[in-house]
Amino acid sequence: MPKKDIVNSIYAKERVITENSDLARELKNQSSFGTILDDNTVELSLIEALYLIEKGRLSVKEGKNKEVTKDSFIKKAIKREANFWTRYCVFRDMRNRGYVVKTALKFGADFRVYDRGVKPGEDHARWIVYPVRETEGHTWYEFAAKNRVAHSTKKRLLIGVVDDEGDVTYYEIKWTRP
Repeated sequence: MPKKDIVNSIYAKERVITENSDLARELKNQSSFGTILDDNTVELSLIEALYLIEKGRLSVKEGKNKEVTKDSFIKKAIKREANFWTRYCVFRDMRNRGYVVKTALKFGADFRVYDRGVKPGEDHARWIVYPVRETEGHTWYEFAAKNRVAHSTKKRLLIGVVDDEGDVTYYEIKWTRP
Protein backbone atom coordinates (compact mmCIF):
# COMPACT_ATOMS: atom_id res chain seq x y z
CA MET A 1 0.00 0.00 0.00
CA PRO A 2 1.43 3.40 -0.91
CA LYS A 3 2.60 5.55 2.00
CA LYS A 4 0.04 8.25 1.15
CA ASP A 5 -2.82 5.88 2.10
CA ILE A 6 -1.62 5.62 5.70
CA VAL A 7 -3.36 7.86 8.23
CA ASN A 8 -1.09 9.36 10.89
CA SER A 9 -2.30 9.39 14.48
CA ILE A 10 -1.35 9.94 18.10
CA TYR A 11 -1.74 7.41 20.91
CA ALA A 12 -3.78 9.03 23.72
CA LYS A 13 -4.06 6.31 26.40
CA GLU A 14 -7.67 5.02 26.00
CA ARG A 15 -7.97 6.09 22.37
CA VAL A 16 -6.13 7.12 19.24
CA ILE A 17 -6.62 10.51 17.55
CA THR A 18 -5.94 10.85 13.82
CA GLU A 19 -4.56 13.77 11.90
CA ASN A 20 -7.02 16.27 10.43
CA SER A 21 -7.19 14.96 6.85
CA ASP A 22 -9.69 13.81 4.25
CA LEU A 23 -8.13 10.34 4.39
CA ALA A 24 -8.75 10.14 8.14
CA ARG A 25 -12.37 11.27 7.79
CA GLU A 26 -12.80 8.71 5.00
CA LEU A 27 -12.17 5.99 7.62
CA LYS A 28 -15.31 7.20 9.36
CA ASN A 29 -17.46 8.10 6.38
CA GLN A 30 -16.66 5.13 4.14
CA SER A 31 -15.82 2.38 6.62
CA SER A 32 -17.53 3.48 9.88
CA PHE A 33 -14.36 3.60 11.98
CA GLY A 34 -14.27 6.01 14.92
CA THR A 35 -16.02 9.30 15.61
CA ILE A 36 -15.32 12.66 13.98
CA LEU A 37 -14.40 15.26 16.61
CA ASP A 38 -15.02 19.03 16.55
CA ASP A 39 -11.54 19.70 15.16
CA ASN A 40 -12.21 17.29 12.22
CA THR A 41 -9.87 14.64 13.54
CA VAL A 42 -11.17 11.10 14.08
CA GLU A 43 -11.18 9.41 17.49
CA LEU A 44 -10.60 5.67 17.26
CA SER A 45 -10.99 3.08 19.98
CA LEU A 46 -7.89 1.00 20.73
CA ILE A 47 -9.55 -1.98 19.05
CA GLU A 48 -10.32 0.00 15.88
CA ALA A 49 -6.78 1.39 15.84
CA LEU A 50 -5.16 -2.05 16.12
CA TYR A 51 -7.33 -3.35 13.29
CA LEU A 52 -6.26 -0.44 11.07
CA ILE A 53 -2.60 -0.91 12.07
CA GLU A 54 -2.83 -4.58 11.01
CA LYS A 55 -4.44 -3.55 7.70
CA GLY A 56 -1.60 -1.09 7.02
CA ARG A 57 -3.93 1.92 7.12
CA LEU A 58 -2.78 3.60 10.35
CA SER A 59 0.52 4.80 11.79
CA VAL A 60 0.52 5.57 15.52
CA LYS A 61 3.02 7.81 17.27
CA GLU A 62 3.44 8.93 20.87
CA GLY A 63 5.58 11.39 22.80
CA LYS A 64 8.09 13.15 20.60
CA ASN A 65 6.94 11.58 17.34
CA LYS A 66 8.05 8.07 18.36
CA GLU A 67 6.50 5.29 16.25
CA VAL A 68 4.40 2.78 18.23
CA THR A 69 4.95 -0.73 16.88
CA LYS A 70 2.08 -3.21 16.60
CA ASP A 71 3.46 -5.34 19.46
CA SER A 72 4.01 -2.29 21.66
CA PHE A 73 0.48 -1.07 20.87
CA ILE A 74 -1.00 -4.45 21.87
CA LYS A 75 0.87 -4.37 25.20
CA LYS A 76 -0.39 -0.85 25.93
CA ALA A 77 -3.96 -1.77 25.02
CA ILE A 78 -3.96 -4.91 27.18
CA LYS A 79 -2.88 -2.78 30.15
CA ARG A 80 -5.66 -0.25 29.46
CA GLU A 81 -8.62 -2.52 28.69
CA ALA A 82 -9.72 -5.66 30.45
CA ASN A 83 -10.33 -8.55 28.06
CA PHE A 84 -8.74 -6.55 25.19
CA TRP A 85 -7.34 -9.46 23.20
CA THR A 86 -10.54 -11.53 23.37
CA ARG A 87 -12.62 -8.51 22.34
CA TYR A 88 -10.17 -7.71 19.54
CA CYS A 89 -10.35 -11.24 18.11
CA VAL A 90 -14.15 -10.96 17.82
CA PHE A 91 -13.95 -7.41 16.40
CA ARG A 92 -11.36 -8.44 13.79
CA ASP A 93 -13.29 -11.54 12.77
CA MET A 94 -16.57 -9.64 12.33
CA ARG A 95 -14.90 -6.80 10.37
CA ASN A 96 -13.11 -9.32 8.15
CA ARG A 97 -16.51 -10.88 7.41
CA GLY A 98 -17.80 -7.49 6.21
CA TYR A 99 -19.82 -6.38 9.24
CA VAL A 100 -19.67 -2.94 10.85
CA VAL A 101 -18.84 -3.26 14.55
CA LYS A 102 -19.37 -0.43 17.04
CA THR A 103 -19.30 -0.25 20.83
CA ALA A 104 -22.49 -1.10 22.69
CA LEU A 105 -21.83 0.29 26.14
CA LYS A 106 -25.25 1.93 26.34
CA PHE A 107 -26.76 -1.52 25.75
CA GLY A 108 -24.58 -3.13 28.41
CA ALA A 109 -22.70 -5.20 25.82
CA ASP A 110 -19.27 -5.06 24.21
CA PHE A 111 -20.34 -4.51 20.60
CA ARG A 112 -23.30 -3.88 18.37
CA VAL A 113 -23.02 -5.34 14.89
CA TYR A 114 -24.72 -4.10 11.74
CA ASP A 115 -25.60 -6.26 8.76
CA ARG A 116 -23.27 -6.13 5.77
CA GLY A 117 -23.77 -2.93 3.81
CA VAL A 118 -25.62 -1.14 6.64
CA LYS A 119 -24.01 1.93 8.18
CA PRO A 120 -24.77 3.03 11.74
CA GLY A 121 -27.54 5.61 11.64
CA GLU A 122 -29.10 4.17 8.48
CA ASP A 123 -30.68 1.24 10.33
CA HIS A 124 -30.49 -0.51 13.69
CA ALA A 125 -27.80 -3.00 14.64
CA ARG A 126 -28.80 -6.62 14.18
CA TRP A 127 -26.86 -8.11 17.10
CA ILE A 128 -25.27 -7.26 20.39
CA VAL A 129 -22.12 -9.28 20.88
CA TYR A 130 -20.37 -10.54 23.99
CA PRO A 131 -16.84 -11.87 23.41
CA VAL A 132 -15.76 -14.59 25.86
CA ARG A 133 -12.67 -16.77 26.17
CA GLU A 134 -13.23 -20.47 25.64
CA THR A 135 -11.69 -21.21 29.04
CA GLU A 136 -13.88 -18.73 31.00
CA GLY A 137 -16.72 -19.91 33.15
CA HIS A 138 -20.05 -18.09 33.27
CA THR A 139 -23.11 -18.53 35.41
CA TRP A 140 -26.66 -19.03 34.19
CA TYR A 141 -27.47 -15.72 35.87
CA GLU A 142 -24.89 -13.90 33.69
CA PHE A 143 -26.17 -15.70 30.61
CA ALA A 144 -29.79 -14.78 31.39
CA ALA A 145 -28.82 -11.15 32.01
CA LYS A 146 -27.14 -10.93 28.60
CA ASN A 147 -30.17 -12.49 26.95
CA ARG A 148 -32.52 -10.03 28.70
CA VAL A 149 -30.45 -7.08 27.50
CA ALA A 150 -30.60 -8.32 23.90
CA HIS A 151 -34.33 -8.97 24.10
CA SER A 152 -35.13 -5.59 25.68
CA THR A 153 -33.11 -3.74 22.99
CA LYS A 154 -34.74 -5.74 20.19
CA LYS A 155 -31.43 -7.17 19.06
CA ARG A 156 -30.18 -10.70 18.64
CA LEU A 157 -27.67 -12.00 21.16
CA LEU A 158 -24.40 -13.27 19.74
CA ILE A 159 -21.77 -14.87 21.97
CA GLY A 160 -18.32 -14.92 20.34
CA VAL A 161 -16.23 -17.69 21.90
CA VAL A 162 -12.49 -17.18 21.33
CA ASP A 163 -10.12 -20.15 21.55
CA ASP A 164 -6.41 -20.12 22.38
CA GLU A 165 -5.48 -19.58 18.71
CA GLY A 166 -7.73 -16.50 18.44
CA ASP A 167 -10.34 -18.27 16.29
CA VAL A 168 -13.96 -17.34 17.01
CA THR A 169 -17.08 -19.50 17.12
CA TYR A 170 -20.43 -17.72 17.35
CA TYR A 171 -23.59 -18.78 19.10
CA GLU A 172 -26.80 -16.86 18.50
CA ILE A 173 -29.27 -17.03 21.34
CA LYS A 174 -32.87 -15.90 21.20
CA TRP A 175 -36.04 -16.05 23.24
CA THR A 176 -38.62 -18.56 22.19
CA ARG A 177 -42.06 -19.49 23.42
CA PRO A 178 -42.83 -23.21 23.56
